[in-house]
Amino acid sequence: MGTMKWLVIFVLMGISSQATAMTATVFASTSNMVFFQWTGVTGATSYEVTVTLKSSPSNRIAFATYSQYTVMGSISSLSPGILYEFTVNALGDSGNVLSTASFDSATAPNTMDPIQDVKAMDSKTFMASFSLQADATSYIIRIQNANGFYREDTVSMSPAEIRSLTPYTEYTLSVIAVNSAGRSQPSSPVTAKTVLPPPEIISTSSPSNDSIMVSWTPVAQAVQYTMSIYKLGSSHQMHYNTTNTSLTVSDLDAGSLYVIKCYGWDPEGRKGESSPYVNQTTRPPTPSSVSVSMVITVPGLSVSWEPEVNASIEYLVQSNNNLTCASPSTSCILSPVACGHVYTIQVTAWNEAGPSYPSSPVVFITYPCPPESLALVESEDNCTLTWDTMPYAESYEAFIKSSDSSEILCNTTGSSCTFQCLCGYTFLMSVFAVNQAGRSPQGPVLNHTNLPCCPEGVSVKNVGTDTLEIMWTASRGAELYETRAVDSSEVILCNDTAPVCALSDLTCDSPYSVIVAPCNDRGCNRTCQAHTKDTAPCQPMDLMLNQKNVTCVTVSWTASNRAATYNVRASGPDGTRTCTTSGNSCDITNLPCGSTYEVTALAESAAGLSLPSFSQSLETVPCCPVNLTVEQVTQAITNVSWSHAKGAHSFITSLTSIHGHARCHTQDYHCLMGCITCGTNYTVTMKALSQSGRSSNCTYHGFSSSACCPSGVRLYSRENNTMRVYWRSGSSSHTYIAEMVGTNNNYNCTASPGENSCDIENVQCGESYNVMVAPLTPEGSRVNFCSQRQYSVTCLGNNIGTVLYRSKRSLD
Repeated sequence: MGTMKWLVIFVLMGISSQATAMTATVFASTSNMVFFQWTGVTGATSYEVTVTLKSSPSNRIAFATYSQYTVMGSISSLSPGILYEFTVNALGDSGNVLSTASFDSATAPNTMDPIQDVKAMDSKTFMASFSLQADATSYIIRIQNANGFYREDTVSMSPAEIRSLTPYTEYTLSVIAVNSAGRSQPSSPVTAKTVLPPPEIISTSSPSNDSIMVSWTPVAQAVQYTMSIYKLGSSHQMHYNTTNTSLTVSDLDAGSLYVIKCYGWDPEGRKGESSPYVNQTTRPPTPSSVSVSMVITVPGLSVSWEPEVNASIEYLVQSNNNLTCASPSTSCILSPVACGHVYTIQVTAWNEAGPSYPSSPVVFITYPCPPESLALVESEDNCTLTWDTMPYAESYEAFIKSSDSSEILCNTTGSSCTFQCLCGYTFLMSVFAVNQAGRSPQGPVLNHTNLPCCPEGVSVKNVGTDTLEIMWTASRGAELYETRAVDSSEVILCNDTAPVCALSDLTCDSPYSVIVAPCNDRGCNRTCQAHTKDTAPCQPMDLMLNQKNVTCVTVSWTASNRAATYNVRASGPDGTRTCTTSGNSCDITNLPCGSTYEVTALAESAAGLSLPSFSQSLETVPCCPVNLTVEQVTQAITNVSWSHAKGAHSFITSLTSIHGHARCHTQDYHCLMGCITCGTNYTVTMKALSQSGRSSNCTYHGFSSSACCPSGVRLYSRENNTMRVYWRSGSSSHTYIAEMVGTNNNYNCTASPGENSCDIENVQCGESYNVMVAPLTPEGSRVNFCSQRQYSVTCLGNNIGTVLYRSKRSLD
């Protein structure tokens, strides 16, 4: 740019509107000029501006004066990149300073030297180098081209990268220095041209294990291409020039990784930007030293070969019948393979470039197939195993394993083998065919079991009335035992795996022939010894009871046992009564009263005990109460009570006399009887009844009712405070007693037999008395149930006055 011309702007201000305080600031600056402004001051007639170096304030280097209407000015002819101090003084009419303001400002940097060097880093990037300035804080690189492109990049140092350019294009570049004051003028321009863009590699491949073919896209303005290739890990790099856009390189190492790039050349002979590196591996070498062996467990063929060092290769193994396997190592297994077959095998190596040539074919014969049609021929204690011959078999191995874990191995080139076999053993037999590839897989397994041996220690015993328990020692080879019991009319079978059997629901009192036959898959051994055992006698039936007397009963039954003894048992809460006989009846004696029994009969013989007969209930007559008491409650009522009687459920009690009788029927141990005649002798009897109605007649001591109570009791007063009690006598043979019972005094008197009055002396008057007259019992006690009368005895002076009858009272 040319030199910028600045005009000083003068501003007319209203003085009256300005404050006396003054401020000044920078407006703009260049490398040799500073523009500034200030605020007007009231009363100022002019403004004075002084410029000094900030580093030397006493050294004034510039001076300017402005009119009172100017508020902006400039100072020129300054040095680039220098910090100055500016002072603005507002002056009055006499030149005095009204107000002062100051500020600092630096000038912009000086115009820089042209860019020293421009290098093309790639087709879109320049690296520009330039000289630095001490007063610059940053730099601007201006980029232009002939097509109107314009851009400024801010950078901090040299050299600086200029990116995002257009490939194979000419640019004009200049540099500008920048600091806090502003920017310098652009430097003189320089020109530079970007290089060709990189070709794009379209594809790489390895047509063979020693060649690589590369193709790329054409680049505009390119007159030639160079392809560079080297083996990874090698310092030797090969370069190939061509004007085409594809190239094939030969004589390379097989199975190796190569690194490839490509770039073009422009008409000026400049090298363009290189393409990104791409990797390509050559095809692997052909596998060598291929070997084949048999794998029995899979079954399959284990194929192995020589390894390739430092190669990432996958190997494919193929056979003539389309069996394949793949492996990244040096072996793999072809499976499944068939026994007795011939296989032709080849190995091909693969990597990302493709397959190698296949290896030389290897022919392999697998192990033979296992023999079939196994058969066993028995002869006494020996057995002969036979089988069919198999293709490709050179010999045979027969394995015979017995159930006792012993083993027999038979090697032969024939097709049979003979060995010893005993009863009760199971044999597992298999035959293998053998050749140089190995032994065949296991073929059919022949399972042969001999008949089991007869059991020993057989015992037969009765464990129930209709059950025989048979026990024995387990026999070799037996999986099941068939126990057979036979009598004259039936056959009973029992099958079990345990060496014990219970045969039930047998006929009682019968002899049975018992045979234990051990069995297995072959069948049952029925040549074992028989054992004879009788069953228990039959159960007595139709039990009948016939009561002979109160302490004896005859028990009878029906039975058809050949020889048996019968035991009869009567069981009750107070013990057991028994009788024994070989006939069909017997007596049970000494049965106590008031007891209940369950009666059963049981047959017994040498074979054991029968089931007991069905029981019959026996009930003896109830016992009589030991104690019975009769007490008179009133003249006509008695209370009879008695003790517990075993077996009694209810009682009928009777009092009988010439005048009549009283009776009660109860389940209690007492009862009240009315209609009793006084002064009468009674006979006391009882009938004890069981719950089933059996009865016992009981007789007790007689009972005499008390004498009759007198009637017409009267009380009369006599001389000397004496009272006479009078009554009408109920009996002339009894003694009577008269009692007067008052609140404070009690009196009594006794009359001899035949008399009907007696006197009571010194009776207290002025009191009420209860008067009762009752006969005395033979023991001399008073009868308590006679009635009372109440009298009031008045006083006449100190003597008894009038006697007044008041009322009758009930019994005490």
